[in-house]
Amino acid sequence: MRDSGTGRAVRDMPGLVGAARGGDTRALEELLAAHLPLVYGIVGRALNGHADVDDLVQEVMLRIVRALPSLREPERFRSWAVAIAYREVQQYQRRTARDRFHGHEVENVADPLTDFAERTVAELELSGQRRDLALAARWLDEDDRRLLALWWEEEAGRIARADVAHAIGLNARHTAVRVRRMKLRLEEARTVVRALAVAPRCPGLADATHGWDGGTGALWRKRLTRHVRTCPRCGALGTGLVAPEKLLPGLGLLPVPGGLADGVRHTAETASLLGQTATGRVHDLLHHLTAKSLAASAAALAVVAGALTYPVWHSPAPAPRAAPPAVSRPAQPAATLPAEPSPAPTTSASPSASPVARAERRTGTALGVTSADIYLAPDGSDDGDGSRARPFATLSKAASVVRPGQTIALRGGTYRPTQATSLTTDGTPERRITLSNYRGERPVIDASGLPASSWAITQEADDWTVQGLEIKGSGSHAYVCRSCRNTVFRGLSLHHNAESGLTLRDAGTENNTVLDSDFHANGPGRAGGVGLAVKFGSGGGNTVSGCRAYGNGADGIDLGGFTTPVTVRGSWSYRNGNGFTLGGGHTSASVAHVLVDDAAWDNSGLGFNDEGNPGALRLTRTTAFRNGTNFYLPTAAAVLSANAAVDSGEGPDTVLADSARSQGNTWDGDGGGASMFATTDPSTAEAARPADASLPRTDFLTPSGSAPGARMEPVDGA
Repeated sequence: MRDSGTGRAVRDMPGLVGAARGGDTRALEELLAAHLPLVYGIVGRALNGHADVDDLVQEVMLRIVRALPSLREPERFRSWAVAIAYREVQQYQRRTARDRFHGHEVENVADPLTDFAERTVAELELSGQRRDLALAARWLDEDDRRLLALWWEEEAGRIARADVAHAIGLNARHTAVRVRRMKLRLEEARTVVRALAVAPRCPGLADATHGWDGGTGALWRKRLTRHVRTCPRCGALGTGLVAPEKLLPGLGLLPVPGGLADGVRHTAETASLLGQTATGRVHDLLHHLTAKSLAASAAALAVVAGALTYPVWHSPAPAPRAAPPAVSRPAQPAATLPAEPSPAPTTSASPSASPVARAERRTGTALGVTSADIYLAPDGSDDGDGSRARPFATLSKAASVVRPGQTIALRGGTYRPTQATSLTTDGTPERRITLSNYRGERPVIDASGLPASSWAITQEADDWTVQGLEIKGSGSHAYVCRSCRNTVFRGLSLHHNAESGLTLRDAGTENNTVLDSDFHANGPGRAGGVGLAVKFGSGGGNTVSGCRAYGNGADGIDLGGFTTPVTVRGSWSYRNGNGFTLGGGHTSASVAHVLVDDAAWDNSGLGFNDEGNPGALRLTRTTAFRNGTNFYLPTAAAVLSANAAVDSGEGPDTVLADSARSQGNTWDGDGGGASMFATTDPSTAEAARPADASLPRTDFLTPSGSAPGARMEPVDGA
C-alpha cells in the first residue's frame, strides 16, 4: 500500500492501536486525526455532499472509538475503519431511500442535489470530461456510489484493494468484478450526460425525456441508459472517453484544514478510551472535526458534488464557542428513592441568564408581540426598511440587520423562502433577540421550495426567544440550533418535514428551554423522522416542558447522543415509532436524563426507551399506555418512582435492567389497569392548543387520587 502521508498510522499501526486501547490519549488523538480524512471522504462522496454528511461522519467515528477495544487484529485497523464507514453509509441510505415503496421501484422526484451539483460545477468553470464525470456520478445508484467512494480512495492511494473487498464483504476476485461493473455503469452515465448536453437532442432522446423533471432516479436512469445503448447517434458520444482513474486526480482530494489538528489534540488529551467519559469527550472532539470547524478555519473546504470533490471557497462562519466546563456530579444515593428528582445540573453560574425566567409564560395571554423593531410580511419587500409600513419579505434579510435587544415580528400568512436562513447574531442575557408572530396572526414558513440538502433555519446564536412560528415542508430538518445558549422556543408548530422538526445539538448547548410546542408528522414512514431532538452534544440546563410530539416516523422526543442530562416535564409523545428515546445511541454514554409527568401512548414501538444508555435515568410520575412495549430500559440503572405502565401491545409492559431501582410503580403492585384513569379517550389531549399555546385541558390518562402516573396538566414553573 502506498504511504498516503498518515505517518505513524501507516508505519506502526499495531503499536498505535495498542497504545490507544491502553488509554494513551496521544495515540488516540493520532489515530483519529490520521483517519478522519479517509472517513470524511468516503462518507461525503457516497452521500453526494448531503447536509447529513457531518452527522454520519460523527456516527462513524464514535462507533470506531466504542468498538476499538474489541478489534482483534490491530494491524487491520484501516480496513476495519473503512468497513465501518461503508456499513454506516449503507444503513443510512437504506433508511433514507426514496425510490422504493413496498418493495417496488417508483419514479423519483427531482434530485435535490441536481441544482447543487450543477451550480458547483458552473462556479468552478470545470470543462470537458471532468465536468461530465462529476455529473455522471449522480446517475449511479446507491450501491455504485458507495463503491465509487471506496474505489476513489483506492485510486488516491489511501486504501488498498483488500480494504475495499473487506468493506463490501467480498473476496478480491468478486470485488474486481463489482468494480468493473460499477465503472461500466459510470461510463454509460457519462454517455447519458453527454447526450443530454447536445442541442438539439436526437429525436429518440427527446421522446425518451418527455416529462423528465431533471432528476436522476431509478426510472429515468434506466430509461435514458437504455436509449443511449441502442441509439447509434447517442452511443457514439461515448467513444474516446478518458479512463476515469486518469480524471479523478485532477478533481482533488478532500482537504482537511490545519485547525483540525488542534481540535484533536485538545480533546484527546483529556479523553480516556476505556473510561466512562471517553465517548462524551469524543463528541467534543468531533465538534471540532466536522463542518462547523471546517467553515471557521476559512480554508478551502471541499464541496462534494456528484460523488466527487472540488475546492470551493467559503466565507468563515463565527468561531465556535468554547466547550462548557465539566460539571462534577455527586454519586447517586443507594437507598431511598426521591419523590421527585433534582433538576439536571447547569453550567450557568448566573441565574439571570436562565431563559426560563424570561419565557413570559402567562396563562390566558395570547401568544405573540404587538410591537417590534423589524417587521416581515409575505407581501413585503427586502428593499423596504423593515418598518410596519414597509416590511421585509424574508427572514434572512431580517436576520442580517437585527441587533441585540430587538424584536422581529412576522405578520400572518405564508412565507416561501428560496434560500435557507442562518441566525448568527447573538443577543445578551439583558438584551435578548425575539423572533415572534404578531399577536393574533399565524405566520407559516413553507420550506418546500428549498433544496433537500438544506436545513430550513440554522441558528448559531445565543439569547434568543423564538415563538409562534409554524414551519413545514422542509426536505431536511426544519430548525437546527447549533451550540445555542439561553434560547427559548415557545408555541412552535413544526410538521411535515423530511427529517426533524426542532434539533438542538453540538457541544455548548446550554440553558435552552422548549415550551408549549408541537412537533408532528416529521419524516412520516422514515426511520430518521424525529419530532424534537436534543442530541449529538453536551451542555447543562436544557429543559423541555408542555410539548407534544406525535405522528413522527421514528422518535417523538429523542435525546440520543447528548452527554449531559436533559429535563423533560409535562410533555406527551404519541403515535410515533418510539415515544421518548433517552440517550445512548452509538455513544454508550452514561447520562441521567430526568423525566417528570410525561406520557407516551399508542407508539408502535417503545414508550420510554433507554437506547443503550447505562445512566441513572430518573423517571417520576410518567405514564406509558398502549405502546408496543411501555418501558424498555434494559440497560439503564434507572430510578423509577410512581410510574404507570398499562395495556402494552404484543411486548411486555416493562423491560428493566437488574441495576434499576423501582418503587411505587404499577408493576410494583401500586395500582394498574385502564380503570385507574379518568378516561382513555385521547380526543381532548390531542385537541388544538388554546391561544396561549398551553396544553389543552384533559382528563385523558389522569390517574385517580394518588395513583401512579403523569399529572396531565402543565407543570408549574416550567
